[in-house]
Amino acid sequence: MWRAGCMEQWMPTVSMVATNVVIAIMTALIKQALNQGMNRLVLITFRQMVATVFLGPIAYFKERKTRPKFTTEIFVYMFLSGMLGPVLLQYTLFVGLEFTTATFAATFGNLLPVVTFLISLVFRFEALNVKSRSGSAKISGTLVSLSGAMMLTFYKGSALTHTPSSSSSPASSSSHSQAEEHDTAHWVLGSVSLLANVVGFALWLMLQRKFTRKYPAIYSATAFMSLFSCLQAGALALSIQRSSISIWALKGKIEIATVVYCGVVASGFGYLMLTYCVEKRGPVFTAAFSPLSQIFVAGIDLFILHEPLYLGSVLGSVLVILGLYLVLWGKREETAAVSKDAIASPEKPVQDVEQQQEKV
Repeated sequence: MWRAGCMEQWMPTVSMVATNVVIAIMTALIKQALNQGMNRLVLITFRQMVATVFLGPIAYFKERKTRPKFTTEIFVYMFLSGMLGPVLLQYTLFVGLEFTTATFAATFGNLLPVVTFLISLVFRFEALNVKSRSGSAKISGTLVSLSGAMMLTFYKGSALTHTPSSSSSPASSSSHSQAEEHDTAHWVLGSVSLLANVVGFALWLMLQRKFTRKYPAIYSATAFMSLFSCLQAGALALSIQRSSISIWALKGKIEIATVVYCGVVASGFGYLMLTYCVEKRGPVFTAAFSPLSQIFVAGIDLFILHEPLYLGSVLGSVLVILGLYLVLWGKREETAAVSKDAIASPEKPVQDVEQQQEKV
């Protein structure tokens, strides 16, 4: 009995650590595949196809008795979820990965709770008490994280590792300067793409919030969304690259491993583990582990992929993570306050309490 209780207590933590390892390996594999010239839309198409094949049977047998009726409204929600989620979000992520580094892209992922909080404020999904400690923490954390994001985008800084050797030749110095300007432009483009990815992800989560209330069969919804996104990405790839059939051929072990790993492990097992952790400990607990994937990605970047580490990335990462934890602390304090009010006022309707916790 003691062992069962211990397992129940530690399983969410172990699952989140494993999930972040999965995300780190996925990010490194995608970076390698893109560097070898794999088409972004083709990668999305194959990944979502593998995810559909993997999740389809699980959804069918697990939810065949509880699956809601498939209506026109549900179809529209699934179509939009597939287009905004796997297609556009993965595409912007891949552009960011191609023009920056895997560690840099993982850092931007930590902005998700902050950006979600800002969008929730704009649409009045979330209230903010500026005078409270929790409200002040959320405002401070948001400002600190945004400062870190600005530093990541516009200040690259010197390379802390693998610094290229300088040349004394004027011609080589000129070409090196031009290469640096071109590299800086790509860096900014990659940063903007990653920022767009985070904003799009926050909007997608809000769309999912409404969608899951109408269609609570989570596994079936994910399988259908994977199918729609596979068809959408495939149609876009065919329309853009009409004459080039060669882009559909997977070349080498890296591209094959990336498609299989991303489809089965990342989209399949990774999603299941995330769902389990959210159900057991809630979204704040789950979000608190997001910097862990950045640490794993940085290790893979430095010691396996031998990507350079820049001063701007380190300073910006520190600010983003610090701001993230300030926002998460504020949200936790608000949740605790709502629970305390519910205990102190037992006559308060249960629905009102649940609505307040939902906003937090």
